Amino acid sequence: MSLLILGLGNILCSDDGVGVAAVSELAREYDAPGDVRILDGGTLGLALLPYLQEAASAILVDAIRADGSPGALVRVEGSEVGPAVRERLSVHQVGVADLLDGARWLDLYPESVVLLGLVPESLELGVTLSPSVESQIPGLIARIIEEARSLGWPLTRKVHHEAVTSALCRAAAARPDGL
Repeated sequence: MSLLILGLGNILCSDDGVGVAAVSELAREYDAPGDVRILDGGTLGLALLPYLQEAASAILVDAIRADGSPGALVRVEGSEVGPAVRERLSVHQVGVADLLDGARWLDLYPESVVLLGLVPESLELGVTLSPSVESQIPGLIARIIEEARSLGWPLTRKVHHEAVTSALCRAAAARPDGL
């Protein structure tokens, strides 16, 4: 694997689950080349080290405390990622910090690491995203796709066969000869 797109967060803490939600939607709607892994990492922390060690590049997706209104896009890269996960991630930050520190200590740190996310409105107990964060998920996904493409891994939208079949059936039904 050359690129890891890793969704992080706790889906039981409202907007903290934005990374998992975005990566799940990305995997459902887009195909990735064989050397790209799209993974829901949740709050697994150090258990994710085997996936990180296989990656030349990594895009981490999470809720990020930062200046800006809820739902604002945040991008952190390179040497700023480590401090950002210690200071600006939410309740599972220790696990992500440990993951990145472990990779560095074992000399398994990817060549390129980018942290993308949205500013949360609420990190309280709850299983739904706030409207201000949920409405920005399409933009976050677009930014993940753009980031992957800039690193050399294009993602392509999946063709949903049900929609194609339905459109063909409607077109056939509209023809006078029924074919």
